[in-house]
Amino acid sequence: MNGITELGLGWLFLSAFTSATLLPGSSEVLLGAMATKGEWSMVSLLLWATLGNTLGSMTTWWLGWLATFKKKPEDFQGRGEQKALGWLKQHGHWCLLLAWTPVIGDGLCLLAGWLRLSFWRSLILIGLGKLLRYALVFLLARQIF
Repeated sequence: MNGITELGLGWLFLSAFTSATLLPGSSEVLLGAMATKGEWSMVSLLLWATLGNTLGSMTTWWLGWLATFKKKPEDFQGRGEQKALGWLKQHGHWCLLLAWTPVIGDGLCLLAGWLRLSFWRSLILIGLGKLLRYALVFLLARQIF
């Protein structure tokens, strides 16, 4: 195997992890490219992308949990933060199925930790939402290319 093939799943994991944090990432593009190349199974691609992205979001959740020692509800002034906070207060954990969405997803994870929503429920719902998103990306990439 060549170096790219051997490192492919590792790069996918890293890209997915950074995409779920405030760092830039392009895991969907990488997943789509790897899906069309056909060197990896759908299961392995979805596993590594979902695992990396979910762990990245749970890192953000943990940072939110730590923020409870420093911030009060009124300290969250941003429009996105206020919107995410309102959603979480109204719908609870179920909002975390949308943790994959651009802009608001990071806020949902951060505020879920800050609100001290259950770690395990958060983990399961965040992971499920991300798995469904990556499965859609995989299937679309295979259909289009």
